[in-house]
Amino acid sequence: MLETPKKFTVLAGSAEGPTRLNAFDNALLAAGIGNVNLLRVSSILPPHAVQVAHLEIVPGQLMPTAYGTITSENQGETIAAAVAIAIGGPAEYGVIMEFSGRCTKEEAEEQVAEMARAAFLQRNRELQRIVVQAVEHRVVGIGCAFAAVALWY
Repeated sequence: MLETPKKFTVLAGSAEGPTRLNAFDNALLAAGIGNVNLLRVSSILPPHAVQVAHLEIVPGQLMPTAYGTITSENQGETIAAAVAIAIGGPAEYGVIMEFSGRCTKEEAEEQVAEMARAAFLQRNRELQRIVVQAVEHRVVGIGCAFAAVALWY
């Protein structure tokens, strides 16, 4: 079993690539998380986790990550990805929501923030703040938008 992460970083990036996978990989690089192995996790921020602005990574390490992503080959299309963290008291766990769609950054931010509020309401929790990160991308050839919450140690 992995230990419980103590830190989190919220990030987003977008990019083009010659293939869908390259566009995704380039979006990861743009977000600053391209040289690790993502372990996709569901949506709980551990209690006492501290937000850190920049990742401290070792290439190839395993990184638990909750993320939203979208890739498109429709030239001129606007795509967006967003994450939101609903946070209560410092000793309580938080809830992470992810969103991606064919929309603007602002629309993605609104949607994911509402999802985070609804998750806290469903849990009968008192919401103190919401952290949101989003990115928008206008597709040129093959584009990808990626937003994430990286959980680390």
